Amino acid sequence: MERRELLKMIVAATGAAMVGLPALVQGQAPAAGAKATFSAADVGTLDEIAETILPRTKTPGAKDAGAGAFMARFVTDCYTAPQQATFRAGLVDIDKRAGGRFVSLTPQARTELLRVLDAEARKHVVDVDDTGTAEAAKATPHYFTMIKQLAIFGFFTSKAGATEALQYVAVPGRYDGDLAYAPGTPAWGTS
Repeated sequence: MERRELLKMIVAATGAAMVGLPALVQGQAPAAGAKATFSAADVGTLDEIAETILPRTKTPGAKDAGAGAFMARFVTDCYTAPQQATFRAGLVDIDKRAGGRFVSLTPQARTELLRVLDAEARKHVVDVDDTGTAEAAKATPHYFTMIKQLAIFGFFTSKAGATEALQYVAVPGRYDGDLAYAPGTPAWGTS
């Protein structure tokens, strides 16, 4: 799967452009003072949220791919200070809605909570321009949009996601323009 295809999939899944991607692509540093680190408990919560979104089946899940650590690093390195604040406030809100800690919920309750958040996030879609800043009064997307984007991006760009959930062909490789497709096979991942 090419990066463009992955980004299209993220937009289709979340209804918003990838937050923080311009900073990643252009190598920009976030605004000064925006580099607060995540605690081990925060990374554990992010792992569990990502695992609820992309659970382990016959292929690895998001936690197997280290999605929590990836998400924490991406937010720290690529999000602006307001985006980071929204993301962090979202983690607090998720624990609050869980009645204490998200990680203490049953798998079914986790899924139900994330479905409610996903529905809220879809109602709160904000277009993000190429510079990574939100257009409408500098609003940021709903925090769950950010979490879901990072879970998907982190998983499918990890070794486990790219080689075990997707079919993988290392580049350079040969070009086969007339490849037979067998229904039900996974999409392709290349580097």
